[in-house]
Amino acid sequence: MSAGAPWPRAAADVRLAVRSLAGKTLFITGASRGIGLAIALRAARDGANVVVAAKTTDPHPRLPGTIHTAAAQLEAAGGRALPLAVDIRFEEQVRAAVGQAVERFGGIDILVNNASAISLTGTLETSMKRFDLMMGVNVRGTFLCSQACIPYLAKASNPHILTLCPPPELRPEWLAPHLAYTISKFGMSLCVMGLAAELRSAGIAVNESGCTDLSGYAVKPGEPLREDLFVSS
Repeated sequence: MSAGAPWPRAAADVRLAVRSLAGKTLFITGASRGIGLAIALRAARDGANVVVAAKTTDPHPRLPGTIHTAAAQLEAAGGRALPLAVDIRFEEQVRAAVGQAVERFGGIDILVNNASAISLTGTLETSMKRFDLMMGVNVRGTFLCSQACIPYLAKASNPHILTLCPPPELRPEWLAPHLAYTISKFGMSLCVMGLAAELRSAGIAVNESGCTDLSGYAVKPGEPLREDLFVSS
């Protein structure tokens, strides 16, 4: 979509709530496991189409799930799945995946920016390699996936972007324990604020998860999945 081009639909046409995800297409990053998979399964139970956009194609030695096992679970739950190997730091991979999603399902209704790199370390313990990874996945990846999906969301009847990040409240107690990680999550929060204002006239709803402490929801080996703030039964 070229700059300045008219949006295909007025904001007034947008419905306030989605009662069912049946037939909707969700592009979910990091959906091979954890919160992303939980959201995907909830959508699949409604009969949604789900794009599993994640990196893991082969079994991980410590973490459960691949894009293929996730797709099988989604199909079993009643949805349709498209597993795609995507590293959201790389533009060509993201744009190719979005194109394949549109070709397969005819469009995109909802983008879920779930993929996130985490390192709950202090400043001296955070390597620059890890810092760059978190900025690349969390901030760049969120911006890039949103940018790539917007032209297709703009054609949907009730489009949404949901980003899993905290509200951007600059409180020292959130920054001090793991500064680099919190900066990267706040970068995602700022994407939400900016896109919500920018896309309001296009009728694209942009929201964050509303959780103030995402560290407790990071899925670690051996720990149970906590999904209550993000999906309903």
